[in-house]
Amino acid sequence: MTGVAGVVLAAGSSVRMGRNKLLLELGGETVVRRAVRIAHAAELDPVVVVTGHQREAVEAELHGLHCSAVFNDEHALGQHTSVRAGVAALGRDCAAAIVILADMPFVTAGMLRTIADRHAETGAPLVVSHYGGDTMAPPILYARRLFPELTRVDRRCGRQVVQRHRAEAVAVDWPREAMRDLDRPSDYADARRALGDARTAGTRRPVAGSAATHE
Repeated sequence: MTGVAGVVLAAGSSVRMGRNKLLLELGGETVVRRAVRIAHAAELDPVVVVTGHQREAVEAELHGLHCSAVFNDEHALGQHTSVRAGVAALGRDCAAAIVILADMPFVTAGMLRTIADRHAETGAPLVVSHYGGDTMAPPILYARRLFPELTRVDRRCGRQVVQRHRAEAVAVDWPREAMRDLDRPSDYADARRALGDARTAGTRRPVAGSAATHE
């Protein structure tokens, strides 16, 4: 099998933002383009972008990037459907996948690379991100043997996978600030001010605490 894929979730409707947050600009590029660029910088391959709301506009932002877009026509049913669509689109030679939320602009290529490296070093089927202690959130790496569990139609599928395999998992710690996402206009304003000042460093430790994922 080959390396680690990136599955970028970019299908949400941005209700709380009031406009499509993936098309907002940060640092001279749109949020979705930034997420894909960072996945490439981490040497994730392939990179699959799951689109949904305003599909055409979001996919237009991917022009010139080496990635494939997968349309999730069930995106309104929840984020789990995008995980399912993205994982289902991966080839059989993919050894693992990191699920990435496009609206987390403080996630860096270094973070993604560290997650992939932990998987390579330990063989763990699950590598999770912990922020500021025991808050668990994406990015999360799933080994190929967990893919069938992720493709089940279940709103809690990601959380359940983490709970079932927690004893086998490895966690990487990040500062709580790296977990910031873009839900509301105030989040976007804060990100515009802070971007470029974020610094992250990961350290490996055993998994502890309750599980929460990209659901």
